[in-house]
Amino acid sequence: MNDYYKVTFTVTPADTDACDLLADTLAEAGFESFEPADDGSSMVAYVPASTYSEEAVARAISAQPIPVEISYAAEFVEGRDWNSEWEKNYFKPIVVAGLVAVHSSFHTDVPQARYDIVIDPRMAFGTGHHATTTLMMKSLLANENIRGAKVIDMGTGTGILAILADMLGASDVQAIEIDPYAAENARDNVALNLPDSHVNVITGDASALDALPGFADIFLANINRNIITGDISRYAAAMKPGATITVSGFYVEDRPVVERAASDAGLSLRSVADIDNWSSMTFEKTKA
Repeated sequence: MNDYYKVTFTVTPADTDACDLLADTLAEAGFESFEPADDGSSMVAYVPASTYSEEAVARAISAQPIPVEISYAAEFVEGRDWNSEWEKNYFKPIVVAGLVAVHSSFHTDVPQARYDIVIDPRMAFGTGHHATTTLMMKSLLANENIRGAKVIDMGTGTGILAILADMLGASDVQAIEIDPYAAENARDNVALNLPDSHVNVITGDASALDALPGFADIFLANINRNIITGDISRYAAAMKPGATITVSGFYVEDRPVVERAASDAGLSLRSVADIDNWSSMTFEKTKA
């Protein structure tokens, strides 16, 4: 039975960084998805009922390094058809940049576009509706070097960016996802879209990159500011000289922090973009 707990966290004073750090810690405790408030005042997180532990939640709160007060309330959510829930409440077919139609297998009124991506999200992130996913997809569509490229998609979620990279002609896509449930979902979505897939989904964190030194021509990371800045040196090590990396999952005002971390890792800023105050940034690895 796919029962869940819905846990609502209240953060006082509101702090988006505190929400990001809390989500990172909760993900390690088995939480699968997170819905933070834009102002950082609260966050809703979901975890399988079989995994839920009040002790783990308490540890995550006590590990918070930012001086905020965090309270929470847990609500049991009985198992249901999550695809149906997405269809009724969240996930409607969309077209990104006039080129990519994103819909689920349960949709019947599907818009036509050059690239057609089927995503059955279950509890995983990444349907193209969030501004950061759209920014990353637009970056891929505009990349003139995608055909034949080797790509790493860090924090792949539903696998949507890895799937699009393959459709655009990438020769080898390594999609890495820390959450095993999301990784399984990504594999299912890859199978839905790509009969002859070049996508390999890896369950793991940034340490999985240690097996891919100098691999990527194009690196993608749509996660959050703190994970990106904490792991960006590992990202750089997995890139070829002259490779590009596009990152998102943070706000426009976070750009200076991300740029400093990228510069320290030997990456030079090439371009920025934003939608609704969410930002993406593209860097290039300094050539040897």
